[in-house]
Amino acid sequence: MSDKKGLRELAQSLKMPHTLVVVGSLVLLVLLLSWVVPSGEFQRMVKVLPDGSQMKVPVPGSFHFLPKHYLGLHMILLAPIKGFMDGATLISFLFIIGGSFAIFQETGAVEFGIRRLVLSLSGHPTLEWLFIPVLMVVFSLMGAIFGMAEELIPFVVIIIALSRAMGYDSIVGLAIPFLGAASGFACAFFNPFTVGVAQGIAGVPAFSGLEYRVCAWVVVVSVTTAYVMRYARKIKRDPEASLVWDIDQARETTHAGDDQERWQLRQVAALTVFFAALVLLVFGVLKYKWGLEPIAALFLAMGILMGLVSRIGPSRMAQLFVTGAKDMVGVMLIVSCARALLVIATQAQIMDTLLLGGSMVIQVLPKAITAQVMFLVQCVINFFIHSGTAQAALTMPVMSPLSDLVGITRQTCVYSFELSELINPILPTSAVTMGVLGAAKIPWERWAKWFLPLMLILVVVAFLLLIPPTLLFHWGPV
Repeated sequence: MSDKKGLRELAQSLKMPHTLVVVGSLVLLVLLLSWVVPSGEFQRMVKVLPDGSQMKVPVPGSFHFLPKHYLGLHMILLAPIKGFMDGATLISFLFIIGGSFAIFQETGAVEFGIRRLVLSLSGHPTLEWLFIPVLMVVFSLMGAIFGMAEELIPFVVIIIALSRAMGYDSIVGLAIPFLGAASGFACAFFNPFTVGVAQGIAGVPAFSGLEYRVCAWVVVVSVTTAYVMRYARKIKRDPEASLVWDIDQARETTHAGDDQERWQLRQVAALTVFFAALVLLVFGVLKYKWGLEPIAALFLAMGILMGLVSRIGPSRMAQLFVTGAKDMVGVMLIVSCARALLVIATQAQIMDTLLLGGSMVIQVLPKAITAQVMFLVQCVINFFIHSGTAQAALTMPVMSPLSDLVGITRQTCVYSFELSELINPILPTSAVTMGVLGAAKIPWERWAKWFLPLMLILVVVAFLLLIPPTLLFHWGPV
């Protein structure tokens, strides 16, 4: 035990700087990069997508250099403010989620429901063993079908509490919804925001290549689930081996309870409101393509309605909401700095130059590794642009004609873009990643230490998945 304590103290003494320091350093690094990389741009044209919507995309071969636009050091201070303004919708969403869930926790329905569920599972070892894989498959389907991203934040708090009550830690509770949805998003077969847009811009029939995408989805979700389950078993045997042991010790503990506990009407009412909101969320996203604004409004209404049915007074509800929203301030600052990277790259007019440089490298490489290098280039772009739709609009008009020149199908080109989403869960520049970590109250550096080995495994898996469509068969339409 003393050895473990000594190792833990050593790890804490060597811990990384605060996440805000890491992201702030990246802002400075990108600013310095903008002084070196030439400014340039592609001409844009309007592209009509299969769903009838329009999007401005780069015209291949139209790149031209521009007079160098140097940004001053004052951008280190100004860019995060602009990033805050650009990310106002997401930041408002995070505040509302934090406030509404503070009201939800006050009802006591979460803790009681978890105690009852743990009691039910404890008598059925098979059900407990299926807890992780079943939930991860469910979340991965949400990511694969309708592109769940920010929408998973409400689930994080609930599943972390449930996981800890079952003897796991907060990382397991975070990984189940977050990595489940992320693996589905990266291997999507029906996601209109990534596959649909990218195939439409590349001129590939919408949602074609379904069979191979489904097979790849099974592979990636299986690898991710196995990694999480292996870690969960380790924590079950030795809770102090957790990377967030000290954080979990400071959390409120959900006790197992006993069979004599009975549901109260206000708990039933609060859970009914919660699950009704989730059903409405899925319906609104699938049927009406809801964005963050209507989703935020839904959860604001959920919080107010939960307070009313639980007979929490208006002043107490307001106090809880402010306290919950206050917990999101750190996340808001990190999101603002993360968006500052794109602000600098855009104002310095270097994004298109970076894209051109990547395409020129790909053009001179052997066909056998072309798709893999496309994947790596997309990962670099992903560091700056986290919207799958925006990234597709930027890269597909350049990458898809390039794939014709190097002898791989446009379908494979689209797939290399899609798989680049596998690295998103580790990016401190990703608003979704930082929002999820903020809701989980897990520092980025702890999460990155845990996720990095899995990310490297998934990168290797992505390389392998790109081999068959590149070398072994002509995958789908060109």
